[in-house]
Amino acid sequence: MNTKYIDLVEQTFDFPQEEFKTENHKLFWHGINLMELIEEYGSPLKFTYLPKISENINRAKDWFKNSFEKHDYKGKYFYSYCTKSSHFKHILNEALKNDIHIETSSAFDIDIVKSLKKEGKIKDDTFVICNGFKRDQYVKNIGELIESGHKNCIPIIDNYEELPLIKKETKKKFKVGIRIASEEEPKFEFYTSRLGIGYKNIVSFYEREIADNTQVDLKMLHFFINTGIKDNAYYWNELMKCLNVYINLKKVCPTLDSLNIGGGFPIKNSLAFDYDYQYMIDEITNQIKQACDEAGVDVPNIFTEFGSFTVGESGAAMYKVLYQKKQNDRERWNMINSSFITTLPDSWAINKRFIMLPINKWNTKYERVLLGGLTCDSDDYYNSEQHVNGIYLPVYEKEKPLYIGFFNTGAYQETIGGFGGLQHCLIPTPKHLIIDRDKEGNLDIKVFKEQQKSSELLSILGY
Repeated sequence: MNTKYIDLVEQTFDFPQEEFKTENHKLFWHGINLMELIEEYGSPLKFTYLPKISENINRAKDWFKNSFEKHDYKGKYFYSYCTKSSHFKHILNEALKNDIHIETSSAFDIDIVKSLKKEGKIKDDTFVICNGFKRDQYVKNIGELIESGHKNCIPIIDNYEELPLIKKETKKKFKVGIRIASEEEPKFEFYTSRLGIGYKNIVSFYEREIADNTQVDLKMLHFFINTGIKDNAYYWNELMKCLNVYINLKKVCPTLDSLNIGGGFPIKNSLAFDYDYQYMIDEITNQIKQACDEAGVDVPNIFTEFGSFTVGESGAAMYKVLYQKKQNDRERWNMINSSFITTLPDSWAINKRFIMLPINKWNTKYERVLLGGLTCDSDDYYNSEQHVNGIYLPVYEKEKPLYIGFFNTGAYQETIGGFGGLQHCLIPTPKHLIIDRDKEGNLDIKVFKEQQKSSELLSILGY
């Protein structure tokens, strides 16, 4: 009778997979022996596997290259990284190895751009696409970047007042984009995104504020769907509305040459994950080309702003199961040595699911459990993943510790969790490793940050 955890996984999913395999009943991820990491560095433990960032960037570039060749698409493709997904220097350094561009969302992002420019990681012709609602400091920093001679800084106009504010900060000629305020999915609490300018108002805004303005060139129309690039009627409908705006705008604006289709590529959140990236890119490319050909206008250059897709699959977190509490006849709570609220805040805030697997004990029997965090908050738990109806893990044994890992956690979690700051119930930020490979393919592991100490937290609190 097949009752071991490895049997459950192999019967339920196609396993092993590209990044996951087991050896001697222990889990390996991208060829990394995870139990060895735990034995050397302890737990809880967070880590970033840098090669996955470059791999995903180049996968996307290849998909667009293939699609452009297939459809004889005459525009260019520009890959931009959405910095808010992870601002860490090691992330930007890795991403920028791959001839990419970046998208910013706030004032201090521009300070990061300036720092990277000093090091030669970003050039004057690197596109810096400035999104978001722009307060005084953000506008000032954008103006300084343009004044410094950065040729491809493109502030994306989010509201009617931003353009005159930017003009006050620079005497140089500069480029802008306009963001479309897309309609939200029917299940949303509101109809239209708070970001951008309404579909019907964009052409008139251009004619009123930009057409006769010799200081400003409109280069980009920016289109972003909050729920991501999905093969459903909602996405295709919004894309076609966006293309209609682009075509109408292009007919009156000769400088317009780029369409930014935003971010939103999904990442693997289950061993059963299935998404045909090449098909989606083919369809997007084909629809843009068909619409432009029928209207008799040149196809635009295509920009994307992939954040989670760039960095999400490079991150992971590992915990030890400290204890099992049997609260009634049905519920077994496996208590981890950290907190979900503080280390994986999206699992608590927006019910986001990650791939969760045991690190060891794959050859033992399994049981259905709930996972609880260390805080005294009733919401500090994780109770479903790829098995949908519950979590199954190797049976808890006090004498033989069980370790579990959450994978593809590299986007947003550290920033939203307040990395290095105060955490709920003063649960410390875990130790964080950066993992790379040298030219021979050997692992290069560095401790980026030790686990927070009590003195750090007390200092923040004023003690």
